[in-house]
Amino acid sequence: MASIRTSSSSLRRAVLSKASRRSMMQMANQASARKQKTEGDISSVFVSLAGEAPPPLPKRFSDLKKTLVPTTHDQERLAHSWRSLLDALKVEVAEIQEKSTTIVPEVSFNDMVSTEEWKKEVRKRGVVIVRNAIDDAEVLGWKEQLRDYIKANPQVKGFPADNKQVFELYWSLPQLAARGHPNALATQRAILQLFHADPSAEISFNHPVTYADRLRMRLPGDSKFALGPHIDGGSLERWEDPVYRNCYREVLQGRWQDLDMWDCGRRVNATTDLYDGPGQCGVLRGFQGWTSLSTTGPNEGALRVFPLIKEATAYLILRPFFQPTLNPSHPDFFAPDSWKLNLESTDFPNSPMGRAQELSTASHPHLRLDEGGMVSIKSVNPGDMVFWHCDGIHAVEKLHAGTGDSSVFYIPSVPLTKKNAEYLVRQRETFLHGYPAPDFPGGDGENGFKGVATAEHIRDDTARRAMGLMPFVTGQGTVGEQKLLKEVNRILGF
Repeated sequence: MASIRTSSSSLRRAVLSKASRRSMMQMANQASARKQKTEGDISSVFVSLAGEAPPPLPKRFSDLKKTLVPTTHDQERLAHSWRSLLDALKVEVAEIQEKSTTIVPEVSFNDMVSTEEWKKEVRKRGVVIVRNAIDDAEVLGWKEQLRDYIKANPQVKGFPADNKQVFELYWSLPQLAARGHPNALATQRAILQLFHADPSAEISFNHPVTYADRLRMRLPGDSKFALGPHIDGGSLERWEDPVYRNCYREVLQGRWQDLDMWDCGRRVNATTDLYDGPGQCGVLRGFQGWTSLSTTGPNEGALRVFPLIKEATAYLILRPFFQPTLNPSHPDFFAPDSWKLNLESTDFPNSPMGRAQELSTASHPHLRLDEGGMVSIKSVNPGDMVFWHCDGIHAVEKLHAGTGDSSVFYIPSVPLTKKNAEYLVRQRETFLHGYPAPDFPGGDGENGFKGVATAEHIRDDTARRAMGLMPFVTGQGTVGEQKLLKEVNRILGF
């Protein structure tokens, strides 16, 4: 494992500085008071996996629509924008349907960290495959160690309960090795450079931090982990939270063409979890992502994406304001003139409180999700990494029709912000006790598990900083970044 090894008592003293020990002791003393989410598994996050029907939203959601487009002029401008967006989607979706899997961009690890050519297409598609980020032999070694860890701890929770494949594991040694691998952190740093922010914004794209997430080992023949099209990072929060809503202000002003999906400064103080839902993300993730532990291709439980980030996001934001005037079976159902502005309805399609934002053919028909709009990514190998924009629509193939496991570590790319540092403090606390990461269903987690990782296993300085175990070096970067680094060190207790 790169950056993670068994340590001696002398190394233990070296890893934990005086400030680190003091901060960790404070976290330990607060353990009894920490707030956990309800116990559960990944099905707790998605209405579709849980087999539930969300209740109707209250009247305040109709009032919210009226507040956002209050005047006749605003409403006319929004309707005109909606029509132009539908025209643009018709053209772009046709290209996706034609190119299918080949439309997903890819870049080698070496080219990613040394060239710029790959960035233009990724900015349009919102997704990228990074080839050969980590040596495949090392990754396959992690997978075998992971199997041993699961075997040694059969009480581990997972989904589905009768044949676990998405495991509630966050602190195994292989997961820490993958998150802290120098190439993984270099890849995260490189992909965060797609974003920009005002120089005064307190955000750093040069210091990716660790966000502990689950892992998946999907078996051939599985059809239960049929996770349909969705977007993480909250659902109703995109309209309700004023700061989050500001990320999409051009869309709500009838200027969807001007939407900048890569201005991350707007997102710094957004609230993505108003309802404290299980699995709702409490941090700003620039990109979601995973590291492949297997050779997996289309029809083998692969990731599926809608590879068009700006237009899809604009459509998501505008969809609650419009309703069809025709039955879906009518030949003119998709025509712009067959949709009208409706501010009286409380409906925000497939946007439940405290759950993930889901999408379907019924709720978001113009994306043609079941007609070639969603595409499976190309085949990946152990050590390849895949990233998609935090607003990207993604899913998992309904059936794993392959012959081998489809396995990944979920590892996103997370910039450094004050809110993310505050989350890092809470995550560090759960790590030190073996509890599930703060955003995820609670319980005892891996507390008491045989072979669970500890802070003493993390040796690499960059990996330690990413976990909040070591102070960041100050005095570098933009004005906002320099101010941020000092504040982050204070938040972390250094």
